[in-house]
Amino acid sequence: MDIVVLGAGRVGSAIAVDLAKDDAFRVRVADRDAARLARLAEQHGIPGERVDFSLSSTPVRAIEGADVVVSAVPGFLGFRTLRAIVEAKVDVVDIAFFAEDPFELDALAKRNSVRAIVDCGVAPGTSNLLVGHADALFDRTDSVSIYVGGLPAEPVPPYEYRAVFSPVDVIEEYTRPARFVAGGREATKPALSDVELLDFEGIGTLEAFLTDGLRTLVRTIGAPDMIEKTLRYPGHAEKMALLRDTGFLSDEPIEIEGSEVRPIDLAKALLFPMWELKEDEEDLTVMRVEVEGIAEGEKLKRTYDLVDRYDRATRTTSMARTTGYAATMAVRLLANGLWQMPGIAPPELLGRDPARVEFILDGLREHGIDVRETAAPID
Repeated sequence: MDIVVLGAGRVGSAIAVDLAKDDAFRVRVADRDAARLARLAEQHGIPGERVDFSLSSTPVRAIEGADVVVSAVPGFLGFRTLRAIVEAKVDVVDIAFFAEDPFELDALAKRNSVRAIVDCGVAPGTSNLLVGHADALFDRTDSVSIYVGGLPAEPVPPYEYRAVFSPVDVIEEYTRPARFVAGGREATKPALSDVELLDFEGIGTLEAFLTDGLRTLVRTIGAPDMIEKTLRYPGHAEKMALLRDTGFLSDEPIEIEGSEVRPIDLAKALLFPMWELKEDEEDLTVMRVEVEGIAEGEKLKRTYDLVDRYDRATRTTSMARTTGYAATMAVRLLANGLWQMPGIAPPELLGRDPARVEFILDGLREHGIDVRETAAPID
């Protein structure tokens, strides 16, 4: 199969390298950064094409001849890139964190017989798969709580943070209103709200705050109470909320001495170099998914825990591993014919079939990414 990976950042590169190891695939990459493409070509023999995805014509050219596309573009380009892929009638696995509703493309994907697995990273992604799996095991699902974060192995002042995925998408997490479900009704609060402290074995205390990570779960899972919270080292949320509420993360231009400036552009210029994960720094990914419900008359809580760390042998970040390998397992799922239904498919729909869940989790385990499941009665 011919696979095209759109985006050669940390995650896109990890996806391309992993797929290129599989004799079943011929892989090529498209990105606007010539240095990234050169590195993939020199170190892994993966051919690439330099393209600018901000131009509407480039995705179609880049994916010509592909059997499956993996879209790993920044979130602000994600929806229109996905639309272009679906219009081109090519199957796709998408990890872009875009604000739009992917189901807006469902009818188009079905007309074009396109299998489109969306939100297929770690969270959203593996988290959704596990929620869908637990929901299928319950007779009734009462609540869903997702806690997830990509972090430097050690907190780094002053923000106690390094960006382990696209910094643009990190800012988007902090500014996009967070949807949640309470008492059976969808509601929103500002991102960074409802901070709580949680303890994780071997890591310590982390803070959790609302972000817009439920996404398709709001529509596909009928639980009356659902939240998704991002994990950071304590103190980060307060600092980011202060920046946001002061206006530094606004994209509305302001006039300064006769010149118009967007505060967000200044904030990015200052924050992104500070947040950049340095070559000698390691990261980790922490995720906990809790699903409560009724099964055969008994009230149970199913908990899924994941802790993953930087791979020193391959110098691959944990976020690239946990996000990228979830996507590559979805590609293999398509290649093996384990998902045949055209249309938009978030991972929770895949999670309703134990065979698909086992296929993906076994694949992650082979990459050293282990999800631990426990089930306990609730008094």
